Amino acid sequence: MHRPNKVEAISGFRLRVTYSDGTEGVIDLSTDVGHGVFAPLADEQFFKTVYIGQFGQIAWSEDIEICPDAAYQEIQGNRVTEATHA
Repeated sequence: MHRPNKVEAISGFRLRVTYSDGTEGVIDLSTDVGHGVFAPLADEQFFKTVYIGQFGQIAWSEDIEICPDAAYQEIQGNRVTEATHA
């Protein structure tokens, strides 16, 4: 199980996430923001309140969370894609 130790909201409704093993990457939520459970995140000020929850989840509230393992896998997948296109 991978747990983040830092999360930061950056422009374009994206998150920069750093994990304890040194893995770091950006998760782009721009296509999800404003829809379904992520509807409240369309408020940029609220989006910026992101934090790491008690169980390592990437969260804005108890109702809006991202699984840290899924985020880790996405970051790992993005690294492979970016390396392939370099």
